Amino acid sequence: MSAEYDHLFKLLLIGDSGVGKSCLLLRFADDSYTESYISTIGVDFKIRTLNLDGKVVKLQIWDTAGQERFRTITSSYYRGAHGIIIVYDTTDMESFNNVKTWLSEIDKFASENVNKLLVGNKCDLVLKKAVDTQMAKDFADNLGIPFLETSAKEASNVEEAFTRMAMDIKKRLAAQGGGAGGGAANSKPLLSGANRPSGGSSNSGGCC
Repeated sequence: MSAEYDHLFKLLLIGDSGVGKSCLLLRFADDSYTESYISTIGVDFKIRTLNLDGKVVKLQIWDTAGQERFRTITSSYYRGAHGIIIVYDTTDMESFNNVKTWLSEIDKFASENVNKLLVGNKCDLVLKKAVDTQMAKDFADNLGIPFLETSAKEASNVEEAFTRMAMDIKKRLAAQGGGAGGGAANSKPLLSGANRPSGGSSNSGGCC
């Protein structure tokens, strides 16, 4: 029986609590948005399939809780990730400053060649903006990682962010000799038994 996809990529959304990770995921996976704030409990995930260059790419996107007390729970989810999107709130300088901490978490727990993408969310709140776009871009350029500003509320650059990540992973795997089936062969759904998060089914709604 042939696989329903050519690649299966595991993505993580990380960043401080309240930066809009859940809203980005809801917008990309379900094209929905909510103003209500319910902080994600544990870890939640959604799946969406893309067609890239004639290949079917299945994205399994994990929304990790940003609160410090959940770090020990989420650390295991870094392992096996193909790509990690680090999210900060463009209206909250502290969340941007904490990006360095999240990057050190990636260095500790993720694979060495994992793809990264820096995302400044809530770019629709222009009057409340605290993090200069050029400063964030320079920061990302110095690290050699791509950067985008998004708005989950207005669906600005959300599709582009996830598609860019999927394309970058696909290119990396091809360069490493992963081939058409490399992504699917090298990642597991991680949905059963001890790997399945407890209490994280559908508690995400905090945003945005």
